[in-house]
Amino acid sequence: MAISSSSWELPLVAVCQVTSTPDKPENFKTCAELVREAARLGACLAFLPEAFDFIARDPAETLRLSEPLGGNLLGEYTQLARECGLWLSLGGFHERGQDWEQTQKIYNCHVLLNNEGSVVATYRKTHLCDVEIPGQGPMRESNSTIPGPSLESPVSTPAGKIGLAICYDMRFPELSLALAQAGAEILTYPSAFGSVTGPAHWEGSPSGTAVWRRLQPGV
Repeated sequence: MAISSSSWELPLVAVCQVTSTPDKPENFKTCAELVREAARLGACLAFLPEAFDFIARDPAETLRLSEPLGGNLLGEYTQLARECGLWLSLGGFHERGQDWEQTQKIYNCHVLLNNEGSVVATYRKTHLCDVEIPGQGPMRESNSTIPGPSLESPVSTPAGKIGLAICYDMRFPELSLALAQAGAEILTYPSAFGSVTGPAHWEGSPSGTAVWRRLQPGV
């Protein structure tokens, strides 16, 4: 986990790294330990990566393990936010939306909780990762996931005004420009990179990385 601050900037934020498995209770335990550590260090906001809830072994398991936003797992995170008294950026929740019964597909949903555990924003990933990976074959996020319908307006937090995005979205600069022009001071790209996609994007990037960028004035 990385803590970011500076002498001229009072807010302290925590960027947490985890490698998720299909074991949802164990993943929550790992994430909760990082969040509690962030709270002890005085962070006002903790970022968790894409697929913080779980990474399944196949698309069928992904669908089976998914939950609605009103399910038990998100309830545990709302309680955690209240307990620790800090905001949580939940970078990519496997969400069963209201259209689950009709589509049998999910959304990749970035959820922002405040320090009272309330959901203040949700962004559903608009650019799905359908790519050919050398040596591994195709990755088709769209086989199990529906693209989100729209961007979410930047949200004011104790760390600054945050623009929500997810992983593959960073390859589409129009999204970043739209968020910056709407007033975002921080752009977030919570990600779950693998052994091939990680090094292709970030030097030394592990799987399960929460990525954020602080915008400079005028950007």
